[in-house]
Amino acid sequence: MAASDEVEVTPPNNEPSLALGGDPKRGVGALASDDFSALTAVGGVRGLVESVSPGLVFVIIYLVSYNLTHALIGSLGIAVIATIARLASGTSLQQAVAGFGGVAIGAIWAWRTGEAQDYFAFGLWTNAAYLAACLISIIVRWPLVGVIIGVLTGKPSEWRADPAQRRAAIWATWVWTALFGARLAVQVPLYLGASVGWLGSMRLLMGVPLWAVALWITWLLVRSPARIEEEK
Repeated sequence: MAASDEVEVTPPNNEPSLALGGDPKRGVGALASDDFSALTAVGGVRGLVESVSPGLVFVIIYLVSYNLTHALIGSLGIAVIATIARLASGTSLQQAVAGFGGVAIGAIWAWRTGEAQDYFAFGLWTNAAYLAACLISIIVRWPLVGVIIGVLTGKPSEWRADPAQRRAAIWATWVWTALFGARLAVQVPLYLGASVGWLGSMRLLMGVPLWAVALWITWLLVRSPARIEEEK
């Protein structure tokens, strides 16, 4: 992938963007960097606030008023303001709208069903899809982290030729498998029990913080074999 390429992948609600291109230390782009900064990886303070605010506002308004409409309007309002701010600062339309997408889908889902917990349903399904993708990639011996590293470095299959890098990619993919599995194990029962306050809280706690930790562990795993190979 050329340095000028820019691809934005929209993650579940309350998580930073997974950016390929643009800032090389942001999102999964941090995996190809020589150093790692959790704050930079999540898009800085601005990215952190934009990721957390819509879900936090939704939970607070709903728990205070128990009015789903007000909670949805508040959440969407925050997302719209963030999108307009990004457009005003020169961010591409694709990047600006990507951050709004997950919030809008969750809001529409909850509005159509009339159930507050459905605001988080899209994120649960997305985590389930990511979990399935990680497991399948390990089973077919093309671990997802290795594929991403190949895209970032412009060497799609070189990592498979080195046993150390291949093992690192497998272990790193297991890290993400554990992350998505843990989220579902904790949040699905809360969703089924319509525990909106606890569900929203767990979404926030298991969102950006765990995402950043998993990204850091992944960086440690994939960088060690790469450094050894470079020294050879």
